Amino acid sequence: MSPRYIKRSLEPVLRKAASEFPAVVLTGPRQSGKTTILKHLFGKRYRYVSLEPPDVRTSAGGDPRTFLEMHPPPVIFDEVHYAPDLLPYIKEKIDADRHRSGQFLLTGSQNLLLMEKVTESLAGRAAVLRLFPLSRREVEGRPQLPLPWEAGRLPVCSTQTGRASSAKPFAYRRFWKGLLKGGYPELAVHPGRDAYLWHASYVQTYLERDLRTLRQVGDLSQFQNFLRTLAARSAQLLNLTDVARDLGIAVNTAKAWLSVLEATYQVIVLRPYFANVGKRLVKTPKVYFTDVGTLCYLAGLKDPEHAASGPMGGAIMETAVLSEIVKTLTHCGIEPRVYFWRTLAGTEVDIVVETGGELVPIEVKLSASPRPPMASAVKTFRKDLGEKAKPGYVVHPGDITLPIGPGVTALPFAEI
Repeated sequence: MSPRYIKRSLEPVLRKAASEFPAVVLTGPRQSGKTTILKHLFGKRYRYVSLEPPDVRTSAGGDPRTFLEMHPPPVIFDEVHYAPDLLPYIKEKIDADRHRSGQFLLTGSQNLLLMEKVTESLAGRAAVLRLFPLSRREVEGRPQLPLPWEAGRLPVCSTQTGRASSAKPFAYRRFWKGLLKGGYPELAVHPGRDAYLWHASYVQTYLERDLRTLRQVGDLSQFQNFLRTLAARSAQLLNLTDVARDLGIAVNTAKAWLSVLEATYQVIVLRPYFANVGKRLVKTPKVYFTDVGTLCYLAGLKDPEHAASGPMGGAIMETAVLSEIVKTLTHCGIEPRVYFWRTLAGTEVDIVVETGGELVPIEVKLSASPRPPMASAVKTFRKDLGEKAKPGYVVHPGDITLPIGPGVTALPFAEI
């Protein structure tokens, strides 16, 4: 019996790209479902070739033209980062029949190497899309649900009294258990799997292999310490000099490792939003793990109650909200323009989403009982940014939608 297929938000974007471009490059973290979605949408019409096996890789690298003659379009080449030298020959094939769309569908997990080759070889010939692990809306079977501030979404609150979330009834333990599990499709399709063991295997097998491929790394135990240090500092201002000093590594090594994690889509480096509003603003970035389950594993968390009430609770909640926003925008084919805002005086808005030239401020709170004081940072942001700032939100893990200030709505995570 084949595993249950979970419908992805990216499907219409992927179909459109394949109908308009000669090639489509689908990137994203390992195990995010890239092969599955391509086989589901195009498997009946396209040949499938994985470039991961060494013999296939050798064949592709040894005689690329013959290899492409053996596997003519339409074809899916999976894990194309293992044979990046194939791309100029794919370009040659495309140029021989430039007006034919959907010839090559390529997947890859290593942004750093792959994008360099794609830019060189397939510029103007390929659409580049990204697939992250499952968003909450995909898990719940609502893949095309817009974000609360987007067109097509009903107003989240039309009364002064508040109302319960329209999503599934809120269950505290189930909510935190879901965060511990994260969004990788294999864990969603097989709910009985031990999430902690799965993430342990993922970190060991994939991250360390990617790191060895992309950078010459001698001491993998130091890299694991680096991962855990990043997890402990998730959602905080990231000073790599401090991190390097604490671990006894060079600052350039810390920067290189962080760039690898970003290139393989494991972390999101959130940069501060700047505007000329006459305030001195913090310029240091913050770092978040793309998958909240990976964060929980690296923080050593196995129990929902411990995750919710421990010192990492706020960072886990922030990671979940940011990840949902980034996944939702990315799976619509939109490059997320997401920041945070913090003054040197300490006023901070956790997430700022730029959309259509306007800014949506979002605060994330761990309490399931929203109160008006929670809106203070959003109100300050809206006052400072003026007309550029749209109405903001305070996202919480409860189930009540409630206005808690002028232009500020308390919103359950389930409604994001």
